[in-house]
Formats: sequence, C-alpha cells, structure tokens
Amino acid sequence: MSMAYRALALQTTCHAVNGCADAGQAQALMARNIERVGRQIRASKAFIGADLKLVVLPEYFASSYPLGDTIEGWAAKGSFAMDGAEYEQLGRIAQDNGVYLVSNAYERDPHFPGLYFQSQVVLDDSGNQILRYRRLISLYAPSPHDVWDRYLDIYGIDGVFPVARTPLGNLACIASEEILYPEIARAHGLRGAEVLLHCTSEVGSPELTPKDIAKRARAIENIAYVVSANTAGISGVDMPLGSADGMSKIVDDQGRVLACAGTGESMAASAELDIAGLRRRRQRPGMGNFLSRLPNAAVAAGVAPAALAPNQLLQGGTHTIPQRADFAARQQASIAALKSLGVLHD
Repeated sequence: MSMAYRALALQTTCHAVNGCADAGQAQALMARNIERVGRQIRASKAFIGADLKLVVLPEYFASSYPLGDTIEGWAAKGSFAMDGAEYEQLGRIAQDNGVYLVSNAYERDPHFPGLYFQSQVVLDDSGNQILRYRRLISLYAPSPHDVWDRYLDIYGIDGVFPVARTPLGNLACIASEEILYPEIARAHGLRGAEVLLHCTSEVGSPELTPKDIAKRARAIENIAYVVSANTAGISGVDMPLGSADGMSKIVDDQGRVLACAGTGESMAASAELDIAGLRRRRQRPGMGNFLSRLPNAAVAAGVAPAALAPNQLLQGGTHTIPQRADFAARQQASIAALKSLGVLHD
C-alpha cells in the first residue's frame, strides 16, 4: 500500500440512549446508530474515492454520555462489551468498506465489574480490533488511573499508551478533552505515534476554542497528523442539538488545517495523509524537530510532584464503585493538595 491515503473525520449526529427504558432498548438503539453510521461511511467512500482508508467517528457516537446515571447503571445500559455485538457490527462495517475504523464508546471490562471506561478502539480493514485506548483524564467517570496498580498488572504500560503499527502509519488515540493535555499526546508521540486519532463531542464556534487551538498544538509538538471527529449535535436529550457540533478537522504536522467541516452532518473533513513525507520531516535535523530535542528525563523530574493520587478506587486489591459526588470531592482534595505544594495560592 502507498504511504499516502485519505482519512475522514466523520461528523455525525449522536442519537442518545439516555431515554431508553432499559438495557435492551438501549442496545437496540445503539445497533441502529451503528447501522446508520455504516451507511454514511459507505456513501462517503463512494464519493471521496477508493483511497479513503481511515475513518474516525465522534465521541460516544452510539450512545451519548451518562447525564446523571449511576456508574453501575450506565455500565449496564450505555456501554459496549469488549467482545460484544457492537464491535462485531463495527468490524463488519470496516471490512465491508475496506477502511480502518476508529470508535469511541463507554465500555465494560470483565476485570472491573460494575465500572466502565471510555474506550477508543481501532478496527483494521479486516474488522479486527488492533488497538484499545482507555481515556485517562475524566472529571466524572472512572479511568485506568483510578485502578492503576491492577490495571498495569493486567495490561502493562503499553496497554495504557498503545500505538498500532499499520500500513497507514503508527496510530494512537486521544479521547475528547485529553487534547488539552499535552502529556497524553506526548506519551504517544514518544512511542512512535504518527497519526493522532481524536474522537470528541465539543462546542463548535466560529471563533477558535481551547480544544481547536490544542489540536494544532498537539500536531506541531509531536510532528504528527491529528484527525479530529466531532459530533453533529446530540439528539434525544434536553441540551440544544447544536451545542456540540462542527469543526471536525484534519491537521498536519505543521499545524495547518487540511480540511474542516462546518455544522451538521458532514464528510467535508477529509484529506490526504502523506506518511512517507511525514517520516522524512521527522528525520530532518533542526529547531523544529521537537521529538529529538526534548530533555525528557529532566521534564519528567520537573513534573514529579503529583496532586492526583492513583488507585482511588482500589481497596485491598479490589475496586469500589464510586458515586458521581465522589469525583467532585476528589477534585476538591486535589486542589487542596496543589495549594499545599505551592502550586496554587490564595
């Protein structure tokens, strides 16, 4: 395969399962949502061309987000099983269309019953799951950091920051607001990531937003492409439909926007990724070769004082199920810890 191909950040509406009466109704709606996205991918490839090889879907495209459900309730109602029917359905879409497909969903893990993680899964063009990334930074949801020791025992650090080496380049995932945290992208970049796959559901605006600025910054810092897919609104909830809509885009390693969607459902955010050219640029000496110039050990030592402790949900080797209010209390404790460290001041 040529090292140049087209990618698509598919901007599609999220039809929420929050109003479903039970898990069965929610699973049926998620299946319809996935089927609809499959039709959009097929039509998009027919229009864009046979060289469309990578499709990134928006954040929680099949379900929406918990909106006050309990942790256990949303794990049962709004989450995929790791080997469940939803991934089988997505795998068939990837295979039928000959694309690598990037999904974002809440997901149950049999190692952590009663919890869910927000997961980005990459399926290759044969429909196989080749990468699973769990969102590390989330304000009101569990993350691997909350069960850190056990998570590392099961998946290792390569399971925390996975990079898939594929004919489309080295792929890695960034979930939602994590685009605002340079450390997440840098961890992937230093593991070889060349294409950062960003699933998001965020405020669109004719003005630059913090996340939109961050997409350009993460691309420049890591000499990588960023493919960022936003929702075209969330329907079936009280939030106004257009609140999280627009600005899906593809950014190159120079921070240039190659393609950008407006508002509404769209396949406009499609562009060519030249991986061979990217690799040449990554090996060019000079001030702009940021990966080669980073004094990583010094930086790691500088950020060592940490206020947010790991293993918040582990007790005696087993995990607890948090309440939503626990996350707010944890953040208050973290702010207090930052004050005690001299980071924050009255």
